[in-house]
Amino acid sequence: MNDDLTIYTGKAAPDAAADRGWLLGHFKDPADPRHSADVEIKWGVHPKGDERERWATAEKRTALLVLISGRFRLEFPGRTVVLGEQGDYVLWGRGVDHSWYAEEDAVVLTVRWPSIPGYRVDEPDDREDALSAATIGGPGTPAVT
Repeated sequence: MNDDLTIYTGKAAPDAAADRGWLLGHFKDPADPRHSADVEIKWGVHPKGDERERWATAEKRTALLVLISGRFRLEFPGRTVVLGEQGDYVLWGRGVDHSWYAEEDAVVLTVRWPSIPGYRVDEPDDREDALSAATIGGPGTPAVT
């Protein structure tokens, strides 16, 4: 972090690993420049076969997910979207249930707004350790979108 509190620099992979993939949102300390009630940003690193533990339902946010690398599938009621080329993205609105699956090792950037509590999916410790090792080569927490 720079001395000027209005500018923050970092590296997505290690910064994201410190907070389940999230780089910015309401869950950051209010003194942290990455704290925001308006938007959440996540750097998600997902090994092949990784999947959301359960569907996100009763969604109250709008979300945009951009594929950085790999192949990533999103499931919506009555529709499947596969992101297969860098820069492919999908946007979904409030009230749209969803789940996801990494068809190949994948990196995705997720932006959600507004940033509100209540959507965390807790994972078993052993899965967190395995994903963290695959993400940055060490212990920590995984990126879950």
